[in-house]
Amino acid sequence: MNRYPLWKYLVIIFAFLASVLYTLPNFFGEVPAVQVSSLKVTVKVDAAVVSTVEQTLKGAGIVSDGIFIDPSSIKVRFKDTDTQLKAKDVLDQALNTDRESPSYILALNLISNSPKWLTAIGALPMYLGLDLRGGIHFLLQVDLQAALAKRLDGEIGYIRSTLREKKLAYSGIARDGLAITVKFRDAATRDKGQTAIEAVAGDLQLKPVDQGADFSVVGTLSAAAQADTGKSALEQNITTLRNRVNELGVAEPIIQQQGNDRIVVQLPGVQDTARAKDILGRTASLEIRMVEAHGGSPDARDYDPQKIDAAIKGNVPFGTELFYERHGTVVEPLLLSKQVIITGDRLTNAAPTFDPQDHRPVVSVELDGQGARIMTDTTRDSVKRRMAILLIEKGKPEVITAPVIQSELGGRFQITGSASPREASDLALLLRAGALAAPMDIVEERTVGPSLGADNIRIGFHSTWIGFSAITIFMIAYYAMFGVISIVALAVNVLFLVALLSMLQATLTLPGMAGIALTVGMAIDANVLINERIREELRNGNTPQAAISAGYERALGTIIDSNITTLIAGIMLFLLGSGPVKGFAVVLCLGIVTSIFSAVMVSRSIANLYYGRRRRLESVSIGQVWKPGAEAREKT
Repeated sequence: MNRYPLWKYLVIIFAFLASVLYTLPNFFGEVPAVQVSSLKVTVKVDAAVVSTVEQTLKGAGIVSDGIFIDPSSIKVRFKDTDTQLKAKDVLDQALNTDRESPSYILALNLISNSPKWLTAIGALPMYLGLDLRGGIHFLLQVDLQAALAKRLDGEIGYIRSTLREKKLAYSGIARDGLAITVKFRDAATRDKGQTAIEAVAGDLQLKPVDQGADFSVVGTLSAAAQADTGKSALEQNITTLRNRVNELGVAEPIIQQQGNDRIVVQLPGVQDTARAKDILGRTASLEIRMVEAHGGSPDARDYDPQKIDAAIKGNVPFGTELFYERHGTVVEPLLLSKQVIITGDRLTNAAPTFDPQDHRPVVSVELDGQGARIMTDTTRDSVKRRMAILLIEKGKPEVITAPVIQSELGGRFQITGSASPREASDLALLLRAGALAAPMDIVEERTVGPSLGADNIRIGFHSTWIGFSAITIFMIAYYAMFGVISIVALAVNVLFLVALLSMLQATLTLPGMAGIALTVGMAIDANVLINERIREELRNGNTPQAAISAGYERALGTIIDSNITTLIAGIMLFLLGSGPVKGFAVVLCLGIVTSIFSAVMVSRSIANLYYGRRRRLESVSIGQVWKPGAEAREKT
């Protein structure tokens, strides 16, 4: 008799129930919501903002249907559009008290209407791509060669200042493409210069070159340094773009890396292409100024709470400006000098690292040659004073950090005080996010209207449903009861696939829906192989129970072989493809995995339950079977 062990049934039941739970959110539809996200890079969306939102709504007598927080925003759900619009106005007034310089962006959004208990276990619906919801799509090409050139220009300034400090005469220094050439008058000076350069520019690979009377050192960035520079440029550009996109009020923007040098920007619901281009192309800048007075740590030389109190009351000393620095939920007032020490143009790199002495997270900052000289001259007599770094965007400066100067600083120094590696990484990104690290060109641009997105959803759903119905009719007509078993396994396969996509929070696009429809057609192929194997065993004269057992076991190898070849093609599509092609590949690969599981385990478990416990099974309902030597057909 064909029987499954209990643990296999438990695995199938668990997978089925989990799939039902994680598929359910896709059937509840969407309800109006207000999304609160940060407009300024120095403002965090945290639990304190959630508390403010709750108290504001309660004070205004507005009832929400749930408040949800994720790493970048807060979403407040409401039952109807009127309440949504009223809540947006109330929250805007409460959160953005300074109307001239708002800190938060409030966007109207649609989020899942799933019950709270489903949301609590992480059961969320799939996101809809632009081709299903509508909006603007940009594909940006990042000029990594320009980023490398900028890095080398910074190294030139630093090498020049180092050679001057060492009093090593050189006849010229210039960048030729992606190489730096330093010329000396004699070999001895060249050798000393090379040693000095190696000590301060560890990322350069130096090579001595002799051409007649010229003794030169040619330096190129190592492969690791080039990779780090490219990665840093992409991260900086993505961070800068994300900060700028917030201004558009997009509910669910998608900004992510694609390949080695491209960035995808998807703005659902946005139809104004010109304004989107203007926002994405905007520039910002960094400034470093000295702190004249603060009320923070008494250990710093410029500690002067009385002057701060006077400035808050309106008595700001001549030549200074009053700013505020945020430390989580704490806001500290600072009096800064109007004199700018250096700007972000002198910053060549900022990266998170660890202090070799105490292994605490720090931010390593590098300046070019001129910036290094200015920093050294400024900080020589300013030890134990605080220095503020400001990010200026749209003419509005924000203090992102104001550390205490512990010693004389040069072209390379560290900013300490980060509580965690994540905080150090965020600060490094902010220091680099004043402007784009490398220029970008729009290589692909398209706009999808919301009505077209609705049509795409309808077409994709209908094509899948029609294909499933046609397969159902064929399988039941041709394989009888085993056709019914195959269709049940196919339905479970679609359930598993949708549940996996929902668990992964995948973005469903039109190619993805095509992948689901293709999976339905491909998945039934495994059941056809099993059913034909069972028929073959019956034709060979095996008993029905033995035919069922042999049919599943002998078809398994063929099923795995055929699906592995398709899986390899899907993986290659994912690795080498981009955009819609990659989305199609994800659905295809997941569909292959779920189809093997459903065709082999789910289908056999149903067959075992229906036939396996019968001691004397005379026949199985699997359509017509021809037996060798028989004159007539025998129905089994």
